[in-house]
Amino acid sequence: MILVGTAGFSYSDWRGVFYPEGMHEREFLAYYSREFPFVELDFTYYTQPSPRTLAAMAKKVPDGFKFCVKAHKTMTHEIDDGQGVKKEFETFLEGISPLVQSGRLGCVLAQFPWSFKPFAENREYVASLKERLRGLPTVVEFRNRAWAQEDTFELLRRSGLGFCCVDEPRLPSLFPPVAVATGPIGYVRFHGRNAEKWFKHDKAWERYDYMYSEEELLEWIPKLRDMEAKTKETYVAYNNCHRGQAALNARMLQELLFKSG
Repeated sequence: MILVGTAGFSYSDWRGVFYPEGMHEREFLAYYSREFPFVELDFTYYTQPSPRTLAAMAKKVPDGFKFCVKAHKTMTHEIDDGQGVKKEFETFLEGISPLVQSGRLGCVLAQFPWSFKPFAENREYVASLKERLRGLPTVVEFRNRAWAQEDTFELLRRSGLGFCCVDEPRLPSLFPPVAVATGPIGYVRFHGRNAEKWFKHDKAWERYDYMYSEEELLEWIPKLRDMEAKTKETYVAYNNCHRGQAALNARMLQELLFKSG
């Protein structure tokens, strides 16, 4: 099963592109969930999730809808070497508990920064994620190309973790667009191919300002079908969210997958 969605859903500049003009933000999620089967929640990277907020969101979506939740930055980017990291995991787990209890959690996404390289201590930390997250389905995204090796995929398999495939600019230091499944959950994030703005930008959204063509998406159809055959569920999230491009590309991919059978 391939589930297509976007990284986030609450964007005012999606009005007139995906959401009807004049729609209130409190109606966005219910509207979104009528077209897509899951959403990736990225605000949880910046702010630890609260049980109250996620319980309210879970009530707005239909049965079967899933939420994939990005790990808080203290779990991936600002890791405390002492007891602090343990407390951050506990806070995160409490926050997402309504999704776990309602069966609406797709997986946890642990996305590490480019500066996180495959040193021994980092490999050990990655291997510890399953235990730290109490066995919840978890996928790992690496940004640095140094992780692009079979040893990485084997580490994830041994640790019971999924691998997050990426489509991003074809720059020498970034992870290449490989399609690998290391567990029952497959995951792909489309970040856009805006090479010019990836490392040099004034605003964060500029990095992801990109609209995929149908030809570019077609490159992924056989890869996604192969991942589908090897997993229980494969999630595809579009992160090129500026001006509704993610929603349009997600819609486009769903149509291509339908046509491909």
